[in-house]
Amino acid sequence: MKYLFSLILLIGCLTSGFAQELNCTVTINTGSLKNGTTADQQVFSDLKTAVSDFMNNKRWTNDNFNQEERIKCNLVINLIRTTDQFSYESSIQFQVFRPVFGTSYETMLLNHVDKGIYFSFRNEDRQMIFNENVFQNVLPSTLGFYALLAVGLDYDSFAKLGGTTHFQRAVNLMNLEINHLNLNGDLCSKSPRSKYCLSANILSAQLMSFREGLYQYHRQGLDLLTTDAITGRKNALSMINGLKQLQGTRQNIGILDSFLDAKNEEFINIFSESSPEEKQKIFNTLSSLDPGKTEQYRKLIQADK
Repeated sequence: MKYLFSLILLIGCLTSGFAQELNCTVTINTGSLKNGTTADQQVFSDLKTAVSDFMNNKRWTNDNFNQEERIKCNLVINLIRTTDQFSYESSIQFQVFRPVFGTSYETMLLNHVDKGIYFSFRNEDRQMIFNENVFQNVLPSTLGFYALLAVGLDYDSFAKLGGTTHFQRAVNLMNLEINHLNLNGDLCSKSPRSKYCLSANILSAQLMSFREGLYQYHRQGLDLLTTDAITGRKNALSMINGLKQLQGTRQNIGILDSFLDAKNEEFINIFSESSPEEKQKIFNTLSSLDPGKTEQYRKLIQADK
C-alpha cells in the first residue's frame, strides 16, 4: 500500500504541473452604461467570473502546457447599452501575446477590436454551455472563437502554419453562428474588423502568405535579435514587405489591420538600429501599409535629421 500511495502521489505531482492553454486577463468595462444598480454590479461580477473561467479553465488542445507556457491574452468586454438587465450590446478588444526568445519581452500578436456583439447573460445563460459542433449562444461561441484564435496565432508563430487545426475549429464556430443567425451577404465589406470577417480571412488561400509571415517575423525574426540581429531584422522586414504586396491584392483584410495595430511601436524599436537609408525605405513601406500611423513611423527617420 505504501508503494501504491507513493505512485499515486507521483502521478498527481506530474499531472498537476500541466495547465490549460490560456492565461487570459478579463475586464468588463461598464463605463458606457448609465444608472447601474446594485443588482447590475452583481451581474457584471458574475459575467467576469464566467468569462474568466471559460477562457482559462477549458482545455482547447490535447497538448500539455506548463504554467509558464500558457498563452497570455487580454479580453476586454465593453458593455455599450442594454435593452434589459441581462441583454447587452458590446464591443470586444482582444490582444494575444507571445514571449520573445532570450528576452523578458512579450510581443503582441494581435490587437483586435470587434464591435456590434449582442449577447444575453440571463440565469439560463450562465452555465456557458459550449459545443463546437452545435451553436448554443452568442457569448460562448464568441469566446470559443477568440480562444481558438489565440491558440492558432501562437502556434503559427512557432511553426509554419502550425495553427491550422485550431483556426479550422474557430472558423467552424463562426460558420455555425452565421447560419443560426441567418447572416447574409459579404460580412467583411459590412464590418472588416468583425469576428465573422476574421474567420473568413484566417484560412483564405490569399492570406496564406500572412500566416507564413507570422512564423518568419517571430521565429526567424524577433527570436534571432539577441543572437543575430542583422538576420533577425532582415527576416522581419521581409515579412513586412510581403504584407505590402498582400494589401495590394485584396481589400477588407481586417486581420491585417489588427496585426498592424499590435506592431507599430515594435516596428519602430526593431528598426531603430538600421542605417539611415534603410530607415527611409522602411518608413516609406510602413506609412504606405498603415497610413493612419504615419506620424508614429516618422520617429524612425527623425533621429537621423
